[in-house]
Order: sequence, then structure tokens, then C-alpha cells
Amino acid sequence: MIHSLVTLLGPAHATRLYRYLAWLVTSAVLQGLAVALLVPILHALFAGDLPTATAWLAGLAAMAVLTCFAHYQQAMKGFALALVVLTTLHDRLGQHLASLPLGWFNSEKVGRLSRSATSGTLMVTGLFAHYLGPVVSGVVVPATVALTLFIFDWRLGLTAVFCAPLIYFAHHGSAAAIGRNDARVEAAATLAGNRVVEFARYQQVLRAFGRTQEGYAPLQAANLAQKQAGGSMLAQTFPKLLAGGLTVQLAFALLVGVGIALAVRGEIDAIQLIALLALAARFVGPLAEVAARSGLLRMAGNDLDQLVGILRESPLPQPPVSQPLTAPGSFAFEHVSFAYASGPTVLRDLTFTAAAHSMTAIVGASGSGKTTVTRLLMRFFDATEGRVKVGGVDVRELSNEALMAQLSLVMQDVYLFDDSLEANIRVGRPDATAQQVAEAARLAGVDEIVARLPQGWHTPVGEGGAALSGGERQRVSLARALLKRAPIVLLDEATAALDPHNEAFVQTAIRSLKQSSTVLVIAHRLPTIMAAEQILVLDQGSLVEAGTHSQLLALDGRYTGFWRDRQRAGGWRLNAQAQPC
Repeated sequence: MIHSLVTLLGPAHATRLYRYLAWLVTSAVLQGLAVALLVPILHALFAGDLPTATAWLAGLAAMAVLTCFAHYQQAMKGFALALVVLTTLHDRLGQHLASLPLGWFNSEKVGRLSRSATSGTLMVTGLFAHYLGPVVSGVVVPATVALTLFIFDWRLGLTAVFCAPLIYFAHHGSAAAIGRNDARVEAAATLAGNRVVEFARYQQVLRAFGRTQEGYAPLQAANLAQKQAGGSMLAQTFPKLLAGGLTVQLAFALLVGVGIALAVRGEIDAIQLIALLALAARFVGPLAEVAARSGLLRMAGNDLDQLVGILRESPLPQPPVSQPLTAPGSFAFEHVSFAYASGPTVLRDLTFTAAAHSMTAIVGASGSGKTTVTRLLMRFFDATEGRVKVGGVDVRELSNEALMAQLSLVMQDVYLFDDSLEANIRVGRPDATAQQVAEAARLAGVDEIVARLPQGWHTPVGEGGAALSGGERQRVSLARALLKRAPIVLLDEATAALDPHNEAFVQTAIRSLKQSSTVLVIAHRLPTIMAAEQILVLDQGSLVEAGTHSQLLALDGRYTGFWRDRQRAGGWRLNAQAQPC
């Protein structure tokens, strides 16, 4: 746990952590020694030796002062470290997350991250403020008392040492059970939370098919699993906690029994027995505190492990110096193969080049690897084999800032921030002038949207752009790309689900992008594909055909079949629209 705490706090605060732990152990040792002084004090008092008792009392007073000082130091340093976690952890998480590959972010990890950054952070601050102190004292104080028992009577000391491993294994078992069950509860809670968000976000789809809460099986199953996990935790951990507490009490009973046996045999007197039993009580008291806090410590430890696990995720490797571009605006794949973690190969020996200010279209069946091409260009992942080049340079030799400056991405599913319409377009270039924003909006057809919104440019679009239609969100996304004026623009199914009115604006924006940028488009719409100077046909991750529209039709191969299918589908839609109602 110490290594994890150092990782969590950062190297800058490692010394503060070690000082805190040193004061914590010192405070606990002093507590144990102060308790041990009760034996000679009681022995002297019962024997009527007042001077000796007074001398030992003075020593006890001095020890109490030292103990209070050490306790104050460890408490204040513990609260200071808790404040460090509260004030710096989110910032460190944000900085580290910004360095991770974009492919790391999936719904499961984001859901777990959300819980770790909120409730998990509070639990970890409790380590310093509430949990570590009592647990460390609960172990060190009894250990100190056990050693002093050897000084007063070796048989009682040996009894205490004999009880120690029994108590340890009992507490370790209960804490481990709590930790395992807490992990199951955490996983169930994360899944349930994700299902609730999913249920709320896709209400229109669920209602269209009559899937209310009672009929949405994934949400019901997640809620049931969370309920069962909570009940299982109580049922499985309570007996172990009870066994741990019982072990402590049995240890005290054994010490009392040994002490009485020694007194009955006359090996210690009654006065010494009373004093040693008082010391034995202080042996088991802190252990009972450990039993009460060990479960919470283990739960906080689980949250600590999750946070540290995030901080230990390997960031995207960055070159010491970003290499200068040798062919600005171009991109290329050189014998690229790629497979997702623990998955099949998605791309196989893919090679092609896109010259600057050209347009390349990628077509192929679902799962053929089209979107993976854009992800490798954006460096969501690194290629398993081969090289991906942007501007004539391997993307691994470009800094993240240099690479992102070359690229702009427009996806089918557009996310808009809960801000004004203008602010969402300015994401493409925050320092753009009002004239530049207006021109990008005009080319993408956003000015038409602005004209009919109640607050114009300052109209809030809602979370995810909920106040706009899907086509309108797509136009805003294109305006971002136009405003950024990146040398390379990636369009991933940007026209797949648009009505003719919105598609007309998108096509106009694409023509404008072609004048200033190299365009890579993944599309199924025939006008978009025909406009490309180069069309790549993928099949199961391999490039099977490449050329212009007319060249590929002449081959009468995969592309020709795709083209005929799209023409038949387009004709069917036209006929269907022409049918009388």
C-alpha cells in the first residue's frame, strides 16, 4: 500500500508521506510504552511505596506529553496529506488522462473512472484522515505491549506472541472477504450506473419499441445484480467480522487465564497480576479497533488500487522532439497490420498513399476496417506492424500537438458541448475572428440554423447538442473542421444518416474542404464516392481494389458490385417515395 500511496500523491509528496508514517508509528510506540508504565505504578501503589509510585507517575506524565505531541504531529500531517489528495488528485488524473491513447477510453473504463474520481477519491482521503491512524496504532500498540510483557513476565509475553498470528489471520481473512465483496459491489454498481445512463440517453429508441423500465431487461438485470451483490456482501462478511472480534476476546481470556494460573501457583503475586491484566487489556483494546476499521481500510485500498491503476496506465509514447513534416497535407499507410487487444487482426498489410489536396474515399462492408484506418491516423492506437505517416512522418515521431494540428475529424455521431452554438464551432479554433466563424458557418449551412434560433449564435445547444437535430449537429461539426482548416480532414460516415436538405449542405462543405485540405472520407453515398480522386475498397482488413470511379467500374469487381447495390437501393427509395399514400 505504501508504494501505491507514493504513486497516488506523486514523487513531490513522498517525503511528506514518510514523515507522516514515521510520526504515526512513533505515536503508537509511545502509547504502548505509556501503557506499560502502569505496571510499576500499580505495583508501587498497592505495595504502599509512594516515592517509587510518584517517580513512575512523573515518567508517565512525561511519556503522555510526548505521546500527545506525536499524536498531534501525525494527525495534522495526515489531514495535510488528505488535503493534498483533494486538491491535486483530479488535476493529476486530468493531466494523465490527456496523455493516454484515445483508444483507452471506452464506456466501461469511463464509467469506472467516474466513480473512482468521485466516491473513490473521498475514500482515499479517509485513509489519511480516519483509517490508517487507528489501524497502525491498533497493530503497533499491542506489539509494544507484548514486548513489555516479556520484561515483566515472559510467560504472559509468550502468550501474547502466540495469540498474535491467530488474530492476524482472523482479521486478514475478514478484510480480504470485505475487499473481494466490495470489488463485486463496485463492479455491479458501475454496470448499473452505465445502464441507467444508457436507459436515459436512448429513451426515444426504447419508447419507440415499447421498452419502458419494466421491459428493459439489461437495466433490470443490472439492478438485480447490484442488489444481490450488496446482500452477498453483508451475508459473507458479517460472520468473518464476528470471528475476528471473537478471536480478540479469546486472546484476552487466554491472557487472563494464564495470569490467574500463575497467581494460583504463587509465581506472581496478586498485585502484579492486577497490573499485568491491566496491561493485557491494553493489548486487546487496540486490536478490537483494528477489527472495526480493517474492513473500511480494505475498501479504501480497493479505491486506491483503482486510482493508482489509472495513474499507472502507460501514456502514449511521445518523441523527445517532434520531427518536421516533409510532405505537408499527405498521409500514407505502409504495410500496416493492426489487431485490437485480445482480438483478431483488423487490418492486413494495408498500403496506400493520399497526396496533398486530394480526396480519398474508403468503401467496404461493415467490419472491413474502414473506421480503424481513421483511428490509426488519429493515433488512437499504434499499428501492430508497418508505419502510418502524416505529412511524410511516422505518427510515432510526431508529438500529440503536432499530429492533432494536422488532422480534423468529423464523425457520424457528433457530440456538442452544453454551451452556445458559437462556442461549439470555436472548438475548432478558439482564437478565430467573428468573420472567420461566420464564414465557416455559412459554408456548412449553420448560418441558416442561427437565423431561426431564438438567441442566434448564443443559443445553448444542450448536453450533447440535444436542442439540435442530427443533421444540424453534423453541420456544426463540419463548421468546426472548416474553421480549424487542418491540412487533413477525416470524414467518418458524415453523410450516412442525413436527409437530402442537410446532405446538400454537407456536400457543399466537403467541396470547400477539398480546396484547402486533403480529405479522407468513409461513405456509402454515391455522389460523395464519385467525387474522390482515389477510392479504396477494403474487404476483411485487406485492400482488394484501388483507383478512380471509372477505373474500378471497368474492373467489374467488388466495387462494381457495391456500386450496383447502392444504385438499386437508391432507386428503391425513389420509387417508395413516389407511391401514393
